[in-house]
Amino acid sequence: MEKTVRFSISLELDLSKQFDQWMKKNGYQNRSEAIRDLIRDKLVEEEWKDDQKEVVAVLSLVYDHESRELPEVLTAVQHEHYHLIISSTHIHLDKHNCLEAIIMKGKAGQIKKAANKLLSLRRVKHGRLVMSTTGKDIA
Repeated sequence: MEKTVRFSISLELDLSKQFDQWMKKNGYQNRSEAIRDLIRDKLVEEEWKDDQKEVVAVLSLVYDHESRELPEVLTAVQHEHYHLIISSTHIHLDKHNCLEAIIMKGKAGQIKKAANKLLSLRRVKHGRLVMSTTGKDIA
């Protein structure tokens, strides 16, 4: 059975009101769950500061598939980093634009390096690395 620790915090009234508005906007039913998620977010950020830490991430890339050679270059770079890539999904957004979603697992430093290489490719319209955790070290 999990043990629960109760503690209190003091906030300025305005900050407390802003927090309550943020909670409501984001669907939280109570402050405890909101605080737990904020703490977890910070713990995940800390994991990513250690380049040797095993983490997971999703890299999204939006690009025009008619861009000369870009699809082949994206595939070649992914093959360079095959040991990090668990899965990738190619989605046709419209007649010209595609979304590539790449799920990665490995050392934080290696994932960041591979993601930066893909994100910086010429003709990639937009991309984002969503950094997460394997969950092993977070309650």
